[in-house]
Formats: sequence, C-alpha cells, structure tokens
Amino acid sequence: MGVPAIDAQAALRGRGQEMAALDRVLATARADSSAVLVLRGAAGIGKTALLDYAAGRADGFRTVAVAGIESEMELPFASLHQLCAPLLGRLGELPAPQRDALSVTFGLREGGPPQRFLVGLAVLSLLARAAVDRPVACLVDDAQWLDEGSLQVLAFVARRLVAEPVALIFARRDSDDGRELAGLPELIVKGLRDPEARALLASAVRVPFDPLVRERIVAEAHGNPMALLQLPRALAPAELAGGFGFPTGGPVAGTIEAVLHQRFQMLPEESRRLLMTAAAEPTGDVGLLWRAAGLQGIPAASAAAAAEAAGLVEFGTKVRFHHPLVRSAVYQRTSAPQRRAAHQALAEATDPHLDPDRRAWHRAHAAARPQESVAFDLERSACRARGRGGAAAAAAFLRRAAELTPDPARRVTRALTAAQATIDAGGVDQAHSMLAVAEAGPLDDLQRARLERLRARLVFSQVRGGDAPRLLLDAAHRLAPLDAALARDTLLEAFGAAMFAGRLSEGPGLREVTEAARAGPSPSSPPRMVDVLLDSLTRLVIDGHAAGVDALRHAMHVVWRQQGSGTTDEDRRWMWLACRVTPEPLAPELWDDDAWQELATGAVGIAREAGALAVLPMALTYQACFLVHTGEFDTAAALIDEATAISEAVGGVPMMYSSLLVAAWRAQESPARELIETTAEEVVARGEGRALSLTEYATAVLNNGLGHYDAALAAATHVCQYEDLGFFGWALFELIEAAARGGHPEAGAWALDKLTERTRASGTDWALGVAACSRALLSDDRDADALYQEAIERLGRCRIAVHLARARLLYGEWLRRRNRRQESRDQLRSAYEAFSRFGADGFAERARRELLATGETVRKRTVDTLSELTSQETQIAGLARDGHTNPEIAARLFISPRTVEWHLGNVFTKLGVRSRRQLRSVLSPPNR
Repeated sequence: MGVPAIDAQAALRGRGQEMAALDRVLATARADSSAVLVLRGAAGIGKTALLDYAAGRADGFRTVAVAGIESEMELPFASLHQLCAPLLGRLGELPAPQRDALSVTFGLREGGPPQRFLVGLAVLSLLARAAVDRPVACLVDDAQWLDEGSLQVLAFVARRLVAEPVALIFARRDSDDGRELAGLPELIVKGLRDPEARALLASAVRVPFDPLVRERIVAEAHGNPMALLQLPRALAPAELAGGFGFPTGGPVAGTIEAVLHQRFQMLPEESRRLLMTAAAEPTGDVGLLWRAAGLQGIPAASAAAAAEAAGLVEFGTKVRFHHPLVRSAVYQRTSAPQRRAAHQALAEATDPHLDPDRRAWHRAHAAARPQESVAFDLERSACRARGRGGAAAAAAFLRRAAELTPDPARRVTRALTAAQATIDAGGVDQAHSMLAVAEAGPLDDLQRARLERLRARLVFSQVRGGDAPRLLLDAAHRLAPLDAALARDTLLEAFGAAMFAGRLSEGPGLREVTEAARAGPSPSSPPRMVDVLLDSLTRLVIDGHAAGVDALRHAMHVVWRQQGSGTTDEDRRWMWLACRVTPEPLAPELWDDDAWQELATGAVGIAREAGALAVLPMALTYQACFLVHTGEFDTAAALIDEATAISEAVGGVPMMYSSLLVAAWRAQESPARELIETTAEEVVARGEGRALSLTEYATAVLNNGLGHYDAALAAATHVCQYEDLGFFGWALFELIEAAARGGHPEAGAWALDKLTERTRASGTDWALGVAACSRALLSDDRDADALYQEAIERLGRCRIAVHLARARLLYGEWLRRRNRRQESRDQLRSAYEAFSRFGADGFAERARRELLATGETVRKRTVDTLSELTSQETQIAGLARDGHTNPEIAARLFISPRTVEWHLGNVFTKLGVRSRRQLRSVLSPPNR
C-alpha cells in the first residue's frame, strides 16, 4: 500500500465506521472463515489509507498486497503474479493440473495456454494452502487498473472463498463500471463530514489560516482527504492568511493531480526525469530504474534524494509512490516526448531474454511512429501471452502491433488478426476500432469478406438475435468463392444466430440459412465436424423430420465421439459451437434422452477439465436442463447457481433458460411469474426470440401444473406459432393437455398431428411415450386406456422422469372420472410421490387433490430435512455419496477442499448423519 504522507491517525480521522468494517473482516478470517470486502470511492477519498490500516491491524496474518497501475493494464497476469509471488513456495503442494496452470501463467515453465478457471482454482488453492499455518490478508489497491486476467481471477477467487481463513479486500474507484466485482460485499467510502474535514485541514497547515480560505477549501474538497491535504499546498502563506479564494471548479481528482503535478514541477530537472521514468515502470524494480537512469545520464542518488524530500516517493527495495495519484499526476501530465524517452531507456535497460514482453511493451510506448521491428516483437509477445492464457493481453499486444505496422497491407492483416483476438477476449469497442483500421487499408476480396464476418460476429456477441443472422449469412455468401471452409463455418454460425433470434429475427430464418448452405460450397474431404453438423441441420430443416432424423442422429454421434477423443484446437473450437446447437436443442428435437445425457455430461466434463472460460456456464445450463427433465431439480439448481457465479465472475450474462424451467416446474407462482416476466423483457430487448418462446413454454408448464388450463393453452399456442428447435415438441404436448383438460379438444387436434410427425420419425421410447399420452388425452374411452398404459410403459424405459409422472397423473385423473377408484389411486399415488420427490409442487398438488377425490387421505407435502439443504450442499452431498473425495469435489466445483469439508459438515448436521457411508442411506440415487 502507499506510504502515508501524514500521520496515520490524521489520515484516518472520521473513519471509525470504515475501520470497524475492516476489523470485522480480519476477525472473520482469524475465526477460520473467509471474508471479502470491496472499498469503493473517489480518487483520494482515503481507500489507500484504509488498506494501510488493515495491513497494520493484520497481526499474525501473512499479508500480500498489490496495487493496480494504469499503464500496466495490458501485461497479462502481472498484478496476480505480484500478489502471489510471496506464496509461490507452496506451489509444489497444489494438484498437478493447478500447479502447471499457474506455472505457465506466470512464465515459470512452458506449456499450452491454461484456461482461466483452472488458474482461478489454482490461486484459490494456493491461498488455502498458505492459510493453513496462519490467516492470509490479501490487499488489492486500485483494482480498476489491474490487468483483465488478474482481475477476473481475483473476482473468481472472491466468489469461491467460504471456509478458508482468508481476508480479501479490494479498493476501487467509483468511476469504473466495477462489473467484475459486482455483487461482492461493498463499503462505499464517502467524503468526511465538515467538522472532520476542518480538523484534518488544520493538522496539515502550520501557518496562520484565514477562515474564509479554510471554508473555501473545505467546500472545494467535498470531504476528500487528499484534496484537503493537497489544495493548501498550491497557496502561498500570504494567500492562506489573506483571504484569497482557491480557483478550481473541476473534478476533485483532477484538481489533486494538478496540485501534485505542480509540486513535481518544482523539483530539479534531474529529479523530474527520474520520477517520470519511475512512473513509467510499473513493477517498482529499483535496479531496472537505476539502469534506465544511467542510460539517460541522470545522477540517481541526488535526483532520488530531492524527490524523496518533496514527499512524493520513497526509494527502498521497491519504488513506492506516496499515493497512486502521484504516479498518475507525473505520468499523465508530462509531455509525450518525455514519456517516450523514459520508456526507451527502460526498454534498453530490460533484459530481452529474461523479460522480452515487458521490453516489447516499453518499446511500443517509446515509438513515435510505426516501426516494423517493434510491431514484430509485439506479435511475438502476443503469442507468449496467449500461451499463458492471457487472451485479453494477447489481443492488446496485437492491436498495438497493428497500429505500429508501417506497411499498409501488413497492417490490414494484423488488424484483422487483432480484431479476431479481441472478439474472442470480449473487447467489443477495441474490436470495432481494429476493424476500422483494417477497413482503411488496401483490402483484397478475402480480407473484405473476413472483415464482414468479424463485424457480424461482433453483432452476435452483443445481441444474440436481431440483425446477426443476416450479417453472418451475407458474410458467408461473400466468403463462398474465396474460402469454402470459412464460408461453411460462417453458415453454421448463421444457423446458430438464426436459432437464437427465432421469431424476433430481423433477417433470414433457419430455412433461408439452410437453403444457402445447400446451395453453397461443398464440404471438405474428409468432412470436418462442422460440415457434418451443417449438412444434417440443412437436411432436417429443408427435408423435414422423416428425412433428416438419421443424418442428425449421425451428426450427434460424431460430436459425441469428438468429445471423448484428442481433437485439435480447431476441432475443439467447433465442438464448442456444436455445444450451442447440439445437446440443448437437437437431442430433445430427436427425443433422444440417451444422446442428450451423454452430450450434456460430456460437454461439462471437458469444459471442467479444460476450465473453458466461455463454454462452461453454457454446458452447465444444458446439463441442468436435462436434469430438470429427469426430476433432479435440486442438482439442476446447483448447476444453475454454479453457471451464474462463473458468468458473473467473468462479466458474462447468465443464461436463464434452465432457471425458467426449474421455476415453472416448482410452481411457486409469484416468484415464477416474476422471473418469467423479467426474462421476457430482457430477451425481447436483446432480440432473442428463442428465449422469448421459452418464457411462454415455461408459462404453459406453470399453468398446467396449477390447473389454469386456459392460460396454459394461450401460452402454448403462442409458443407453437414458431417452430423453435428442441422445445417446440414439448410445447405441443403442453398445448394438447391444456386443450383436453380445458374442454377444447379441437384446439389440440392440429398439435397432435405435428407432434406425431416428429415422434414417429424419432422412434425413441421418450418420443412414442409422449405421443401415446397425447393421443390418449384426445381419444375416446375405447382407445384411451391402452394408450395411457403404453405411454407409462414406454416412458418407464427412459430417463425423462417428469413425463412419466405426468402420464401417471393424467391416467389417474382419467381413471377417477370413470369411477375406477382403486386403479386411479395407484397411478395418482405414484405421480404424487414422484412430483413430491422432484419438488414439482404444482403437479404434486394436482395429484393430491385427485387422490382426495378418490377418498384417500393425503397430507400436504411439508418441507423435509433434505429440502433444507442449499443447492450447493445438495450437489456436494450427491458427489460425496457417489464416492468422490474432497479434492475431487473441490476441483469439479471450483472451490477449495476446505470449503467442501465445511459444506459437508453442514450436510451431516442437517441430515443427522456422521459419515459419507450414511449419506447413501438418506440420499436417493439419481433418477434413471
């Protein structure tokens, strides 16, 4: 943290509430639990002083600290490395995959690029190991200036700390969006009240002080302690005594920087040059600074003494500015030629073998005009950054390389590469700027087509629906005569965009995309996975289910095989695109529960193993959707929570699909309707027609469970106006039930025809069981009995437990209305028990009412002990029941073994058991 510029007690004047909060954080860590706090406030408001206070109060702690530096934001994992450096002696204690990931990330060894979540888990484990002997305090100042990789990893760690004696305290300015740290416990550091402000001002001014000047400074400072301490330094003693006002009017932070820069300007020239060089060197490496000073002819000793005497900096084992605003004032307000000179000296002083990336970074900042040698070095740095998992840093290096490329044609190539990398890293604004650079150069036809494709991908990354399908299809047409493989890749992307856009698409739908695919370039020989997928989807959409089912089933098996084999990076990239369009919509489209289970489980397994940043939340959501249909609502909810936490940790938008289904099936009416309505508003704004259909499908399920058949019929009718892949068939079933139970059987006749077409082509037990149940709903008594029995028999042979329970409920209701009470009780009791076990409260209540009508006594389901488990406790308990060790569970769920142990302690207490073996007797195995 910063070196106090005044007495520590004075710096903390009026901060009793904030100090008490920090004391509570440290006390929690001392008590063997984790605590996280984000201090948020304006520049100079006192966050650094509070972190210094926490460091001083952390007696008995192992304290590690880092401060973000604006000029270092492009260097991958630089801040994380600095924070973890004192703990790396325990690196060998980590599991091999985590140890290797962190070693590659920090450049300690060579290796393939580690995935961000594996790095996050490694840092979590490292902190947990370090906290075995004594608690750990992690203090992070100026978090808004950490490099993206470091901030994302630390945010991930902050959300996973539970039972480790670790205190993690961030300080960040309130001017940044704070997306990565959103949702963490936060304390807003406000300005001092006027009495404390006057007292602090009086402690800093040792000359006669005119009351009018004092009040003007207090008013100008708005309670900002740094402003209170620095503004008087801009006035001469005569001005302080004579009543002259202080002319400001700008933002407080800018005013403080101006005052600090004024103090900087009063230094001798050699001291100013030394401080400028120190401000340009973010690591605080004194040896490097002295070498750079020597190269500039700066007498380091005398220059440093004058700078220290001015109270701006301290030179020890590290260079430490008294406050981050000092560095900013020096660097940002110095002329560009002076900054370039400092960076040039630092580049020459940096060993090109030991730290080639930092040398390239300094050379880039020293360049006044494009230089090919600098651009080439930046390209090489981008490759190394990508190898360490620094996607954002690699993109930043590539963008700077493009800007410094003198040859126009080569600049276009580098700009397109930089745009691609930036899109993959999630940098929308920077990607737009790189596309503009490329567009300004001499583009050939292929480069123009690539540019259009990247621009379309940008649109899709921001709004999944909207205009993205048309833009991607146009790009595919332009690519077709130039690069057949890339054109087909783009067609599959267009298919995914059209699927997400659904009914809200502003351009081509699935039909238009697949017609373009059929008329477009031929597949590669041998066909790639993307070719097999694209051709099967084309056949399904154009030729219909009967003709397309076999090809689609073959494509899914190809993906299945790829998941279990060692594929190339390019294959894996398309496998993850396949994850978007294969497990979630296509396996249900084929009513193939075996394929759905294998594909969804396999996708999650590979994503966990690789720590795949962008894909794991999606894969978890798809697996959760499958588990909803197998009746494992609690496990599904745990996966949804995990997916949401991961999305929030990296600043993504959580996918709400499975959450809607869980809410609809659980039928807690008010929160379910609120979630459905909120989601509908959000997805309409984003142009996601598929998600809008899903909200209506969830509404139909909810209302059928509650017995509101007219509302269910209306919602299901809306869903079925557009044939969304996957759940269109499910919506047909909801429509048929609502029509039959609501007394409108004619409304379900056309839906039955549509459903029969799909289920007959599939031929699975799930498909034929749902079809038999649907026909029974619309049949007379002669046929209905046999059809219900066929439905129950077929659905009993598949994994889709919710549809089996629905069939039993419907058959039981049908039997009761024909006075076959004993037979109806058997079916209704089975349905009631199943729905109660799932947590499907609406359907369970429907079954209970029917049982009561048969004369059977049935109590309302009460909350049992098992349902008191949280979603994560349920997930951990299930894994422990299945024989997984604590480290295995920790690695799978991205938490520490100690947190697993803590959760299991809660599980044992709630369930009244003492061992893992006893879990098997109180936790039922997963539904099959």
